[in-house]
Amino acid sequence: MITAIVLIKTSVDRIPEIAEQIAALDSVSEVFSVTGTYDLIAMVRVRQHEELAEVIPGRISKIPGVEATDTHVAFRTYSQHDLEAAFAIGLDS
Repeated sequence: MITAIVLIKTSVDRIPEIAEQIAALDSVSEVFSVTGTYDLIAMVRVRQHEELAEVIPGRISKIPGVEATDTHVAFRTYSQHDLEAAFAIGLDS
């Protein structure tokens, strides 16, 4: 699974509506409303790199009110859930 973190600038008067539209897209697992330079951060998960082009410039960027995107593709994913599972290997409950 390929994970992309998409930083999104939007029309500030439409942030909630735009976030909901992005969250409704296939391949988008979460959308966060954030402070700072960007208004939203979307987590996009796809099986092949080519699908990123379909989702990000093909759908997210075409939503009215989306002004710019900045995409970062993850090399690896580390999470608390993964760490807990790794430490639990071989332990009896």
